[in-house]
Amino acid sequence: MAKKHDLQFNKNEDKMKLLWSNTKRMLEKIEEGGGKKALAKNKARGKLSPRERIKYLIDSGSEFTELGAFAAYEMYEEYGGCPAAGTVSGLGYVSGRQCMIIANDNTVKAGAWFPMTGKKNLRMQEIAMENHLPVIYLVDSAGVFLPMQDEIFPDKEHFGRVFRNNAKMSAMGITQIAAVLGSCVAGGAYLPIMSDETLMVEGNGSIFLAGPYLVKAAIGEEVDEQTLGGAKTHNEISGIADYNFPNEKECLDQVKRIVNKMGEKPKAGFDRIKPVAAKTPKKIYGYVSPDNTKTYDVRNVISTIVDGGELDEFKKDYGQTIVTGYARIDGWAVGIVANQREIIKTAKGEMQIGGVIYNDSADKAARFIMNCNQKKIPLVFLQDVTGFMVGSRSEHAGIIKDGAKLVNAVSNSVVPKITIIIGNSYGAGNYAMCGKAYDPRFIYAWPNAKLAVMGGAQAAKVLLQIQVASLKKKGETIDPKTEAKMLKDIMDKYEKQTSPYYSAARLWVDAIIDPGKTRTVISEGIKAANNNPKIDELNVGVFQV
Repeated sequence: MAKKHDLQFNKNEDKMKLLWSNTKRMLEKIEEGGGKKALAKNKARGKLSPRERIKYLIDSGSEFTELGAFAAYEMYEEYGGCPAAGTVSGLGYVSGRQCMIIANDNTVKAGAWFPMTGKKNLRMQEIAMENHLPVIYLVDSAGVFLPMQDEIFPDKEHFGRVFRNNAKMSAMGITQIAAVLGSCVAGGAYLPIMSDETLMVEGNGSIFLAGPYLVKAAIGEEVDEQTLGGAKTHNEISGIADYNFPNEKECLDQVKRIVNKMGEKPKAGFDRIKPVAAKTPKKIYGYVSPDNTKTYDVRNVISTIVDGGELDEFKKDYGQTIVTGYARIDGWAVGIVANQREIIKTAKGEMQIGGVIYNDSADKAARFIMNCNQKKIPLVFLQDVTGFMVGSRSEHAGIIKDGAKLVNAVSNSVVPKITIIIGNSYGAGNYAMCGKAYDPRFIYAWPNAKLAVMGGAQAAKVLLQIQVASLKKKGETIDPKTEAKMLKDIMDKYEKQTSPYYSAARLWVDAIIDPGKTRTVISEGIKAANNNPKIDELNVGVFQV
C-alpha cells in the first residue's frame, strides 16, 4: 500500500511541477509586454521597462509579489491583446517598507487603459486601502483606450473611480507618491496631482488635460509637448510637480528617499513570534492530484506550509469534510479552514468526492470563524470544494440554513481573510470558503485550480439535455454521433472557462502562484493586513437555528 501511495505521490509531484512550469512560461511571455520592438523603442528614449523600474525601486534582494499578471489574458485579441492589462503591480519593499506599486506599461498600446486595466488598478487601490499600504504610481500612460471608451469611462467601477480612491486614501492618511516617467494625459492627469508628491523626468514626463494635437484642434494653438506640460513647465511655472530629474533612476532614487523618511504608524497587532520552518515544504507538490480527481488528506498539505508542520485541530472528529485549526505561518498566528476530500460508498461502488460541505462541517467552520474573530486571528482558507451536499437527507436536515450560517460568518468576519484555491472551487462552496465575492484581502490559485458553478462533466450533461430537448421540440432528431459531438463542444468550452487562467484574466483571483510559494504569499498578506490598525466589531446578525 505504501508503494502505491508513493507512486501516486510521485506522479502528482511531477505533474504539478509541470503545470507550474507551463504557467511560468506563460508568465514569461506576458512579461515581454508589448514585445521586443516596443521595449527597444523605449530603451532608445532612455526609458526603462515597467519591470526594470520596479526592480530598481525595490530593495536589493527583496521579493516583488506580483498581482494580476494574468489580467486580460487572451482578452482584447481583436486589438492585438493587452498583456497584464497594460499594468505591472504588486507588493514590494521600498526602503524597508512594504508598499503597493502600480506601474503603467507604455509598451502595451502606449499604456492606454482597457476595461481590465481599470479593474486591475482599482483592485490594487482596494488592497492598499484595506491594508493601509503606501502607494507608488509609476506613471506612463496615454489615457483611456478610445475604441472601448464606453466600457472604461463613465461607470462606478470605471476609470474615474481611481481618482475618487486617490482622494479617499489621502483622507485615510495613506501616502501616495507619483513618479511621472512618461505621458500622463487627460483624466489621467489628475492621478499624480491627487497624490501627495509628484516627481517628473525631464524630456519624457508630461502632464496635461489635452495634448498638442487636441489643443491645436480645440483652440488653434500650436505648442510642443514639453512646453505644454513637461517637467520644467510643471516645476517652474504651474507648480503642479514637486521635483524634476534628468533621468528615471534619479527620479526613483528620490522616491526611495521619501519612503525612507516616513514615520511608523500603529499596527493591528496580529500575533507573531520567531518563524519556524515548515515540515517537508517541498512535498507540497505531491499531495494534490493535478486533475483534482483523487482524494488526499489536506492535513498533509497544511503541514508543508505551517511552522513545524503543527496544527492544533479544532473539533477534529466532528464535521470531517472541513478541517479547522490554529497554526503559525512564518511566525504569524492563523486560523485555517480547509476542505477535506472523502470517499463515499454508492450503489455502484466507491466514489471520490472533492470537499463536499455537510451540515456538521458547515456548523463547525462557522463556529471556528467566530472564534478566530474573537481572538483577533487572521483566517486562511484552503479551497477544494465542490459545494454543499444535496439530496433529500441533507435537505431535510436543513443544509440550506446550516450553509447560511457559514456564509453569514464568512461575510461578517472582520479579521483578514486570505484564500488559496488548491483544487476545485464550485458553486456555493466558493462563497462559503471565502471566494472573491466575500472580500478576502488576497485570493490566489494554484495552476490546477478550477472555478465554476459546477463540475465540467455535470454542467456539460445538463446543458446538453437542455439543447437536445430544445431541438426535439422543433422536430429535429439527434443521432448518438451528433449528440457526442455536441457534448464534446460544450465540454471544451466549459473546461476553458473553468481554468485558473480564465479566472485570473478577469481578476477573480489576484494571481496564479507556484504551490511552493503558498507559505510566502500568506505571510506577506498578513504582514500587509497588519498595517491597518482598525478592526471592526464582529456582528453576524441573525443566525437561523
